[in-house]
Amino acid sequence: MSTILVVEDETPLRRALTVNLAARGYDVIDAPDGETALQRAASENPDLVLLDLGLPGIDGLEVIAGLRGWTSVPIIVLTVRDDQRSKVIALDAGADDYVTKPFGMDELLARVRVALRRARPGEDHRTVTTGHWTLDLADRRATDAGGGVIRLTPTEWALVDHLVRHPERLVTQRQLITAVWGPTYDPDPNLLRVHLTHIRKKLEPDAARPRYFITEPGLGYRFVP
Repeated sequence: MSTILVVEDETPLRRALTVNLAARGYDVIDAPDGETALQRAASENPDLVLLDLGLPGIDGLEVIAGLRGWTSVPIIVLTVRDDQRSKVIALDAGADDYVTKPFGMDELLARVRVALRRARPGEDHRTVTTGHWTLDLADRRATDAGGGVIRLTPTEWALVDHLVRHPERLVTQRQLITAVWGPTYDPDPNLLRVHLTHIRKKLEPDAARPRYFITEPGLGYRFVP
């Protein structure tokens, strides 16, 4: 079941979208403003975002920028702005599609299906295997080369999950914090270092010389398969 985040400040439309999507088997979460949208995206990790541009507080373009700082989740913009310039700006900012209000529900649902199909190839590898362990991301299960269970805490899982879904890519400290704790969280500066130390003790063949979870000093971390 795909999870869709609906970001819309007009309550009747937000409810209508939620009801229609849920009736077609989607798991729906919603947000009435941009700040809440970024928080829910970080905590719920949706498969697709339906995003109104004209939001109170931070607007839709700022939400797109915030999301694109750490995720490639498909974003379909919903807006009354039907001029070409507005569409180009939204797409250049990182949106994947653009639907002008008022819109037909059947058309929107078709665009949702298309966006989800396009996104799946990059998310199909739910199992990550190295020479020392295997992670089943769907079942949140880690096993060593002999099949023994490796126990990770929920926070360790969240950090590992985010890193292994972006192999070879530098993930900044801020991106990791946002993905696991949300965009407004202000942690102790040593928080990530402590968690990564525990993760390395469990998943690295030599925790003192990391092979898989590499520190980029002053920047963040990188998963190297």
